[in-house]
Amino acid sequence: MLQIRIHGRGGQGVVTAAELLALAAFKEGYFAQAFPAFGVERSGAPIQSFVRIDSETIITREQIQEPDILIVQDASLLHSEEVLFGVKKNTQLIINSPDDSATINRLLHNKILTKNISSSPATEIALRLLGKNIVNTVILGAFIKKNKIIKLESLLSAVSEKFAEKGQALINKNKAAVTEAYTYVKK
Repeated sequence: MLQIRIHGRGGQGVVTAAELLALAAFKEGYFAQAFPAFGVERSGAPIQSFVRIDSETIITREQIQEPDILIVQDASLLHSEEVLFGVKKNTQLIINSPDDSATINRLLHNKILTKNISSSPATEIALRLLGKNIVNTVILGAFIKKNKIIKLESLLSAVSEKFAEKGQALINKNKAAVTEAYTYVKK
């Protein structure tokens, strides 16, 4: 079972990112589970969501304590012990940051192997293509590039389905954001 924990701030689409990832995994034929964990809902407050992907039925429902993959939608959260709780040397980190993996690893005091860190300038892409700092679809483009579990087409299909009621213009912008992040990921 692949266990993914997503951290971000209220208003960045953390919950939607988990739902999109689970929907895309389902489209690939996997069993998937997505759920959030947050306290008082307010814009800017730290939020986390969880995703499990497996080829078999997922029975467990608890929060993910030791993620295989950690997605961080806001690099300022790296200073929080809660974000790094349960990470192992081999945990993969996908982070919204213009910095390279060596720089990020120094900030983490080498808690994760440098080769397992990928960054994406998700804020820059989101502001340019979406007009807002909502990085959920952008960071998922970076995620699928690093982890060949889900195909680009499945994520783009999930974006179309999830945002169907919000109109084709928003769907097209988010698809462009996913695709750009997919082609940009730093190693």
